Amino acid sequence: MIYKTKSPKETQKIASLLAEKIKIKKTANTTRGALVVAMEGELGAGKTVFTQGFAKALKIKAKIKSPTFVLMKHYPIPDSGLRIKKTISNQQLTISNFYHLDCYRLKNYKDLLPLGIKEILKEPANIILVEWAERVKPILPRNCIKVHIDHIGSKERKITTNY
Repeated sequence: MIYKTKSPKETQKIASLLAEKIKIKKTANTTRGALVVAMEGELGAGKTVFTQGFAKALKIKAKIKSPTFVLMKHYPIPDSGLRIKKTISNQQLTISNFYHLDCYRLKNYKDLLPLGIKEILKEPANIILVEWAERVKPILPRNCIKVHIDHIGSKERKITTNY
């Protein structure tokens, strides 16, 4: 799917729509681990803006900023009825954790290991948005949702997703 946006607000709206689509379709049912959204795009393309819109759809009230220097931020998904339910082996699980990673400063995925990324990726209760996903591709699940953001003007963006 390809979207074109003309402002950061429109980019956030597309991200919110994607989050809602994931929630409605219960995409998480098809995976045993975390639901991962792998984002790519040039510096300043709008990956953090996209993440802000996604988090807003999950009713996360915290101000979402790029975790460039801390690498990863965790946000609990509020118990507001908007949590995603997913079924694994006939057991229902509530997705309750949102992780935002910024891998811009990393050489490779091994830099994430001290942060417990393997455990975070295995946990079905997690949604993870990864900026600069190409830098840590070997550790990401093959079935992750991919989002690529391109500049097509000063405020215009082209957002391409496999979902």
